[in-house]
Amino acid sequence: MTQTQPAGRPIEHLRRDPVLRGLIGFTLLGCVLFVLLDGQPIRQVQVFWLVQVPLDAALALGGWRLRRLAHVRYRRFWSMIGFAGASFTVGDAYHALEVLIRPGEPSLTGGTVQTVFFAIGMSSNVIACLIFPQGLRTARERFVFWLDATTVLVGGGVVAWCFAFNPLDGGTDRVNASVTAALVLVATFSATKVALIRNPPMARVAAWPMVSAAMVQGVSTLLPGDFQSLDHAYVYAIRLLPSVLIAVGPWIQVIVVRAGDPRHTVKRRPYSLLPYGMIAVTFVVFFLMLPDTASSQLVGATAGVVVITCLVAGRQLVAFHDNMTLITRLDVALGDLRDQEVQLREQASFDGLTGLANRTHFSAEMTRLLSADSSLLLIDLDDFKTVNDTMGHAAGDALLVIVASRLRDAVRGGDLVCRLGGDEFAVLLPETGPAGAEVVAEQILRRLAEPIVLLQHTLITRASIGLTGARPGEDPSTLLANADIAMYEAKRRGKGMWIAYADEMGARIGAEAVLIRQLDLAVEQDQFTLLYQPIVRLSDGRLVGVESLIRWNHPVRGLVPPVDFIPVAERTGQIVAIGRWVLRQACRQGAAWLAEFPGEAPLQVGVNVAGPQLRDPGLVADVAAVLAETGLPAGSLVIEVTETAVLDDEQSHATMIALRALGVKLALDDFGTAASSLGLLLTCPVSSLKLDRSFVESITTVSRQAAVATAVSQMAAALEFGSVAEGIETEEQRDLVRELGYEHGQGYLWSRPVPPERISELRTHDLTPLTVAP
Repeated sequence: MTQTQPAGRPIEHLRRDPVLRGLIGFTLLGCVLFVLLDGQPIRQVQVFWLVQVPLDAALALGGWRLRRLAHVRYRRFWSMIGFAGASFTVGDAYHALEVLIRPGEPSLTGGTVQTVFFAIGMSSNVIACLIFPQGLRTARERFVFWLDATTVLVGGGVVAWCFAFNPLDGGTDRVNASVTAALVLVATFSATKVALIRNPPMARVAAWPMVSAAMVQGVSTLLPGDFQSLDHAYVYAIRLLPSVLIAVGPWIQVIVVRAGDPRHTVKRRPYSLLPYGMIAVTFVVFFLMLPDTASSQLVGATAGVVVITCLVAGRQLVAFHDNMTLITRLDVALGDLRDQEVQLREQASFDGLTGLANRTHFSAEMTRLLSADSSLLLIDLDDFKTVNDTMGHAAGDALLVIVASRLRDAVRGGDLVCRLGGDEFAVLLPETGPAGAEVVAEQILRRLAEPIVLLQHTLITRASIGLTGARPGEDPSTLLANADIAMYEAKRRGKGMWIAYADEMGARIGAEAVLIRQLDLAVEQDQFTLLYQPIVRLSDGRLVGVESLIRWNHPVRGLVPPVDFIPVAERTGQIVAIGRWVLRQACRQGAAWLAEFPGEAPLQVGVNVAGPQLRDPGLVADVAAVLAETGLPAGSLVIEVTETAVLDDEQSHATMIALRALGVKLALDDFGTAASSLGLLLTCPVSSLKLDRSFVESITTVSRQAAVATAVSQMAAALEFGSVAEGIETEEQRDLVRELGYEHGQGYLWSRPVPPERISELRTHDLTPLTVAP
């Protein structure tokens, strides 16, 4: 039986094995002694039997060694081979002692005891071969096997008939020769059977020496005349050769077993050389049987038959070889196709960047593995866009590969990790309840938080994880949706954490989904309205501008404040359409006030613009079109943006520069609440600062609030920015911010947001605090 192993490795072991080297050396020593003792047949016979005993013992020991090393299905076979070797050892040892003590007439034929043990051992070998399973699965395999085996039997029968049953040499002992021939034929047949089956107990390199031993035994026993004379040293070597061959077979198999897996199926040619070998044997016998008085015609005809048969056989072998070459090429081509198929299957099932399962493969595995006690983790990297924007997409890809590796390390062997797309990953935890899933989520957060050195920068990766457990009857899409809800809840609560899904989250998301659909209808059905809050010049109380504030006149809920729908609109992108409507309405109203009060300075109309609007490539064109359509001067429009909307965003920065080029004014709203306010003053092209109301509400009682408000006023003055204090509700607050240098104020002290007609009324006189507030 052949094994899968590195090329040349078994040969290297065969050359170095001490047992094989010892057997060969011991045999050569015996042959040397046969030559040195030439002319002393008694001594030669004694050496012959003494050399036989270690060879028999080697066969026995090799069989028992393989009984322990070989696969369980081969143990009975090797036990019987070991038993045969033990029988040979006992019989030959007894006869060796006998020829040493009582030499008698020199003979290579054993006595009665040796013959009995030889017959027992040979029978054990034959039975081991005959009872071993053939492993032939199809009728064709069985037919081919029996053809080859019968060819060996017939070829051996020809040899036995010519040299044993009907020998030319009249002095041959026919009974002994016939028994030997029959035994050798059976042994040859059974050994050949073991060598030919699909899953033999030994490799061919180990089997063929044992098969050859039976053939050599028969030939050496049946050779006539001088070939049997004990006067020649080579006779002893020829008669010793079968014992050598049968002894080395098991030890070769020991080496093969240690060098690789001995249970592989034999890879066969599509044709067998065995029948051609038996044809050659038969032709040799045929030529030997030709009488010396044969006519030239008979010799010529015989030679012709032999030559033609050999030529036809050669032609068949060439055809077989060509077919085999073609089959090999087809196998290679099919192998390439299979490799391509495997590659395509992998490409279809796994992410090309990270090597993780992709969404398609993950969905299929979820359907297969999902059970009531499974859990799912949905993982989204926090602020991954910043890495792509600041370090480039190559760095972002490298980060994703590292994250994928850490996710693999954080989960168990049976868990499935997937990259759904972008910076979003999923982990399916089969047969894992909520408690186990929480442990895995914590492990993932710890692994991801380990510093990463990327392009000489040290990064700390954070992620938001949504966790959900499967419920009976729940389908994969529902599980993914619940994990997605939990993941966004983790982001809403501050990122860098895991959140387990709860039903109330689903209810809130469901309500939000309804709100999203209603927002689309609100734009189409003109359900929005604008209110305007005055902006007052602190030095004289005159109305100089307004801030446009949107309200939603919901057909069922009534007036909906912005805080209830603006964050949702920003997340969904609906803010772009809503903001376009606000811009148009505010500019129209500003133009209407300009026409209503032609002799007065036009009001500054402030319009809030969110981050998604600044990133909209069409915003600048929309502003230019609305200004041209309404006739409002560009200098009367104030675009109010927050610090977070323009933080580290190249697109937003470019949009603001383009708006300034139109003549539009820019105000930094809610100033002082973001982390990088001072840095923005150097890069953001704004024209005024609006101090956030949080710094005004306690400005008269908390010194820190007053200090911040003072610093903002001084910075605005130094940079020649306009300044507006928001959230003024008392006269004390108004007086203090005016003393700090603020030019304008806004708040309930003067007015709440009001309809446009109320603004027209307020323009006719100075705004007296509180008296005009509704």
